[in-house]
Amino acid sequence: MSATRSAQLFKRVTPGGWAAVAWGAGMVFTALLRIRVPGQAGPDVLPGFVMLRWDGLLMLAVGTLLTLRGSALLTRRPTAALNHLLVAPVIASTPLGVTAIPFAQYLAVDVALYAIAAARPRREAWRALLLALGLLAVYLAVRVLAGWPAGTTGALAVALTALVAWLLGRSEAQAREYAERSRTQATEQAVTAERLRIAREMHDTVAHSIGIVALQAGAARRVITTQPEAARQALAEIETASRETLAGLRRMLGALRTADTEAETRSEPGPTPPGGAEQADDVRGLPEMPGLAALDRLAELTGKAGVRVVVRRVGAPCPLPPDIDLSAFRIVQESVTNVVRHSGAVSCTVTVDQRDADSLAVTVEDRGPAAGHARVIPGPGSGYGLTGMRERVAVLRGEFTAGPRPGGGYRVTVRLPLPTGATTR
Repeated sequence: MSATRSAQLFKRVTPGGWAAVAWGAGMVFTALLRIRVPGQAGPDVLPGFVMLRWDGLLMLAVGTLLTLRGSALLTRRPTAALNHLLVAPVIASTPLGVTAIPFAQYLAVDVALYAIAAARPRREAWRALLLALGLLAVYLAVRVLAGWPAGTTGALAVALTALVAWLLGRSEAQAREYAERSRTQATEQAVTAERLRIAREMHDTVAHSIGIVALQAGAARRVITTQPEAARQALAEIETASRETLAGLRRMLGALRTADTEAETRSEPGPTPPGGAEQADDVRGLPEMPGLAALDRLAELTGKAGVRVVVRRVGAPCPLPPDIDLSAFRIVQESVTNVVRHSGAVSCTVTVDQRDADSLAVTVEDRGPAAGHARVIPGPGSGYGLTGMRERVAVLRGEFTAGPRPGGGYRVTVRLPLPTGATTR
């Protein structure tokens, strides 16, 4: 059996199941100590007189039933489960004629301590440890006060084992918490990085529009007396560029302010993650401020990386606001980059649907590795690219879906709302 299959088998067994297995193993070990096995002159431990009677067997049976009940409750009600598992070794140790609770009878408790420490809150984990150690102390105290022999050394060994099991569980819980916190912080930082990139692009768009306004205003000033019609046309272009830029700024800033309010509510700063939408910048040879018109150039560049990109346009092309045009291209660029780096596919399809006058729909999909033609890829991605795309779509108040295709491969679908009277830059 491979290591992967073994790990999957271990994960399928619940903590309660392992506690029951530990109790059964402890009972088998206890029985082996009290019988003569091949190679021995006699048993290591003489069975107690009570153990051989019906009442001794009944106590062992009651301890087993309590353990099974506690094992069944361990996932849903860990505190009640631990109480059952702590009573069981006390009852089962009585007919054994021992001076302290044996290690074998405490194995199920050790499993429960590990499970509770790994999966439950810190306060509950500490309470479980104190109960387990307190039971051993009370058991010894009762024997000492009653004048019976007390196996202090054996009890200390059992207590140390319980403490080690609890510490291992807490270590796993802390590792899991750290991993989850790191994932959350990295995701938050990926969103922040994408928003910074959007802000930079918006700055470039505004600078471009202001440049147009300045040029047209200068031209209008020079010809306003000699060519009134040309001056009127220049002023119309100034008005168009100004309105378009202002509308884009309002859309972006309104969405970013909403995202800022939500981020302040979460208050989860984090480190800078690798990857994200910045990975798309690896594709060189594109315009400084590209739009959907540059998809053919993107397909040409991606083909050199070993993936054929088919661009399909549905509906009559219509002018798009610069921010939407640029964001749609960035989403396609990041999706195609993911196909190149992580899918193993040899081709993908980009569909730009402009049939609806109120929205722009973009779909990027691949069919997965082709039989006999699978490319060598570096491995699965971090997921930050999808986070960046989702944030970019959210800024424009659009819809974003990404996931496996029914027939294999992966699909990214985006729908961006278009403002009324959208015009090109």
